Amino acid sequence: MVLSRIFGRVVPFLATSGLRFDEVSPQKMVVSLRNQRKVQNHIKGVHAAAMALLAETATGFVVGMNMPDNKLMLLKSMHVDYLKRAQGGMRAEATLSAAQIRDMHEQEKGELTVSVRVTDESGEEPVRCEMIWAWVPQKRQQTPPQ
Repeated sequence: MVLSRIFGRVVPFLATSGLRFDEVSPQKMVVSLRNQRKVQNHIKGVHAAAMALLAETATGFVVGMNMPDNKLMLLKSMHVDYLKRAQGGMRAEATLSAAQIRDMHEQEKGELTVSVRVTDESGEEPVRCEMIWAWVPQKRQQTPPQ
């Protein structure tokens, strides 16, 4: 709960949505969302946009924990397939491999697909998500005039 408040201060929209950070490590981020009124759709389930936010947040924070300070990370692509109606609250678990973490440190710029599994209270995956994060140098080098 404390981490959720801290991260909510860094990114104010997270506090509004009610996301909770349940597990935080350089290799794994687990974020959850209760099925409550402020994130519900018209059939009282978690709204599609809230599910996408859950996956984007989990992947973004695990990438951010590993991104060197001299690089800027950007969400390049978000693909979400809605497979079935979700039951209750949601949970997203995003993971990075040692090779992906190494690439972020060794390559000046690049991109990676972050593995994320989004489940509902029944343990099923009502959505399948693919998040591609990219990175570039924080400050672009100026080319001298010729």
